[in-house]
Amino acid sequence: MLKQIQNYPPLNPQDVRLLVRRPESGLEQSLLVFETPFGYRRMAQLIRPEGDTACAAILFVHWYESESADSNRTQFEHEAEALARHGAACLLVETLWSDRDFFLKRTQADDMRNSLEEVVNLRRFMDYLLAQPGVDASRFALVGHDFGGMYGALAGSLDKRPTHYVLMAATPRFPDWYLYLPKLQGEERETFIREMAPIDPIAHVANLAPAPILFQFADNDPHVPKERAEEFFAAAREPKEMKWYEAGHGLNEKAGEERQAWLGAVISGQ
Repeated sequence: MLKQIQNYPPLNPQDVRLLVRRPESGLEQSLLVFETPFGYRRMAQLIRPEGDTACAAILFVHWYESESADSNRTQFEHEAEALARHGAACLLVETLWSDRDFFLKRTQADDMRNSLEEVVNLRRFMDYLLAQPGVDASRFALVGHDFGGMYGALAGSLDKRPTHYVLMAATPRFPDWYLYLPKLQGEERETFIREMAPIDPIAHVANLAPAPILFQFADNDPHVPKERAEEFFAAAREPKEMKWYEAGHGLNEKAGEERQAWLGAVISGQ
């Protein structure tokens, strides 16, 4: 199963179409369309310092919250702009869950295929980001919230290129989400849990080492209770750090400030 995504089709230059590139207050912002190997397209936004100056790389993978206006690649836009001003090339990407209705339209029969495709798409986004002029591959952070953290951890464990991770309000197993809807009972439910186990983030988070990981969790998160968060953290190897916030699943301003400071150290090479 994992062999299907271990040897993924790398990104070719012709797979990316530039829609617009504009300078803005010392930054260069580009809007891009990516052809996937699966017959559909994905959008992404690159925010970086102007010119080909040496810079770190940050891949941002957003959360899923159907009622939130930032449940898409815009979630980290302001953070990316701030970090780009300090010397980072930031790629904000569209995902499966950018569609607010994706959770309602999918079924458990779709989840494995969708998951494998998403890992390939994330690795191809990495291809693009690390190929940009001036990007220093030795300073490459992956930031993921919710599904973004879960799929980011899985993709990173296979890819090995990210050197740092921020995993925000991520739960350790895909069935923690995918069994919300549609409801499954009995053996059908247990079969689904077994089938998804080989790709669950908790089975792969240890493979992110030696990359440092910052885990950010909320103490009032109905989707990621404390015991799940602690189990996920325990499965990771050092170096790792866990931060808790008085917040819900979306975290809060303090989490953003501490994330920015942590990533600032990555940018500066500390």
